[in-house]
Amino acid sequence: MSHPRPPLPPFTEETALQKVQAAEDAWNTRDPHRVASAYTPDSVWRNRDLFVTGREEIIGFLTAKWERELDYALRKSLWGFRGNRVAVRFQYEWHDTSGQWWRSYGNELWQFSAQGLMERREASINDVRISETDRRIFGPRPEDERGVEIPLR
Repeated sequence: MSHPRPPLPPFTEETALQKVQAAEDAWNTRDPHRVASAYTPDSVWRNRDLFVTGREEIIGFLTAKWERELDYALRKSLWGFRGNRVAVRFQYEWHDTSGQWWRSYGNELWQFSAQGLMERREASINDVRISETDRRIFGPRPEDERGVEIPLR
């Protein structure tokens, strides 16, 4: 049995915002084990065209992701919430082994267990080639930028 992971559903605007910020903070560590601990042991994902089931597959997926997506830095924004579900939009920047920078834009749909662990994640993501001078995400969000919306472009 997994330990509760507050805040727990049903979500209010305040608790949904806390869940989104906690996810952003965890993903910015680039620690697959830490990130996977926020999901149920049998969590199911659709990430782009890949389907992932369970924490071990999540850890493998994230390990490969962060070996490929170097200097990854992420921002998430709450899009909506109801009951045990949260919708998020996000952007992250990274570079590949050739030094090419990318900004990835996406939307996620999250569903949580009563224990506050994510049991379902569906992510649609598009990658846009950018120059290094076009970067605007430089590591984890500073405290004074928490709650600031990410721009559309």
